[in-house]
Amino acid sequence: MQDTRALALTFEVSGLPPVKTEALSIFAAGHRQATRVRTLLQAALAAAQRTGWTPLPGPIEVDLVLRCPPGHRTADASTLLGGVCAVLQDKKRVTSIGLAHLGVLVDVALFDDDRQIRRLSYHEEPAEDFSYQVRVAAVPAQV
Repeated sequence: MQDTRALALTFEVSGLPPVKTEALSIFAAGHRQATRVRTLLQAALAAAQRTGWTPLPGPIEVDLVLRCPPGHRTADASTLLGGVCAVLQDKKRVTSIGLAHLGVLVDVALFDDDRQIRRLSYHEEPAEDFSYQVRVAAVPAQV
């Protein structure tokens, strides 16, 4: 039987991505990134439901395109990628804090663990308003 799962998922999000800049989990209730985390999770959930996406278990690549007014980037690429990847992985492994405040969004995961990431890409595009595009894809098997 042929595997019919989608191998790539791309979606758009308004606003800025969550950034991961401190030891405190961005999933903690009341964290200053909470609104950005929820916005990303809601966009990922909508995209996953629309396509029938199931979390990828194998090697993946993550692409992030930040759209922002020229000269107005708010964080460096590594903290932006770190925040997005933390939010999109399976949150069941986050056991040190309660996640009940996320409600059904706690189950949104596009991949199992960020250790699966084999390729990362980031670039910026000029725009009037902040937004971003996320793409998660399976990395083709090496021969």
